[in-house]
Amino acid sequence: MYLRHQPNDAVGFRDSEHLRRLCPTMKFVIRRDSLVKPLAQVSGVVERRQTLPILSNVLIRCDDQGVSLTGTDLEVELVGRVSGVAGVGGQVTVPARKFLDIVRELPEGADVELELTEDRLTVRCGRFRSVLSTLPALEFPSVDRSSHDFSVEVSAPGLKRLLDRTGFAMAQQDVRHFLNGMLIEFGSDYLRAVATDGHRLAMSQLRDVEGLSERRQVILPRKGIVELQRLLSDLDGSVKMNVGTNHLGVETDDFSMTTKLIDGRFPDYDRVIPKDGDKVVVGDKLELRRALSRTGILSNEKFRGIRVSVGRGVLTLLAHNPEQEEAEESLAVDYDGADVEVGFNVGYLQDVLNAMDAERVRLTLRDGDSSALIESAEDESSVYVVMPMKL
Repeated sequence: MYLRHQPNDAVGFRDSEHLRRLCPTMKFVIRRDSLVKPLAQVSGVVERRQTLPILSNVLIRCDDQGVSLTGTDLEVELVGRVSGVAGVGGQVTVPARKFLDIVRELPEGADVELELTEDRLTVRCGRFRSVLSTLPALEFPSVDRSSHDFSVEVSAPGLKRLLDRTGFAMAQQDVRHFLNGMLIEFGSDYLRAVATDGHRLAMSQLRDVEGLSERRQVILPRKGIVELQRLLSDLDGSVKMNVGTNHLGVETDDFSMTTKLIDGRFPDYDRVIPKDGDKVVVGDKLELRRALSRTGILSNEKFRGIRVSVGRGVLTLLAHNPEQEEAEESLAVDYDGADVEVGFNVGYLQDVLNAMDAERVRLTLRDGDSSALIESAEDESSVYVVMPMKL
């Protein structure tokens, strides 16, 4: 996906000496407020500790289209754009964190002048002046986006909601590398997201998406998902998703993000979702979430186990720890079946309820050794599965 230390296609020069000779300087003026947001977004991708010094830098490019800022860690690349900026074109890389810290401290509404002279970038704003070290832009790794298999346009708030409802269930540093990310499934009229760490599963989908004639699945890495959630947080309108063999790109007018895909086979999530539960409990989500928070305080700090007992019209939570401390709370629920008792990780239940947009929650159980199915009582677009634990 990444071609390291290759000449940038947009420049087309063979070496840095040729670049300096034809374009001895880059100089433009930009509003501080127009610069700080894309710079902060791009710097979020850049890792503080890098084996390659160039990866700690942000690429600044000025051309006829305006100014673009690019950051990458070789897994995720983010490009932010600011249009309507005139000046002398050119490109260079500077330390991302230092540059961002300087720009953030400049006065709001002020004009910032950037000027490249040989191997130094001068930043001027009012009476302030700083000089930053640089590395040649030609050493900055570029992304191969030569082709993609298909594109889908989707609502930005809808995509953000999809990722928020499922992202918490991704694994972290699991040896099964395909679990350290999220499955994105494109269907004929839907977009679906699935995440699991082997102990719980979260699935959510958007309907009425102009999709594909055949189902297609890709696995996005955790960092790609986290960065995408951050970028979508204040966006309206739609975004374009371009899917290739080994990468996925997301484009808007202001930025484009490209992430590598995880090569692996995601578990068959449909087999994990229990379909034989016969004990259906419906209760108030906010009451249940608060009760879990209170009782969970006295659960075992290591295993975080909590006992959930369901009887006719009542759900009882019980937690205890090795210090012989315990907490218990009962809630009124809609249930008229046989008694059942199951142990769960209280944190897993809390994560599910925090991700759900619902007033009432439906909990479906079979017995004390089976996984629980958790859904919104009003919305069937999301499904959650939590495995039981022995207490």
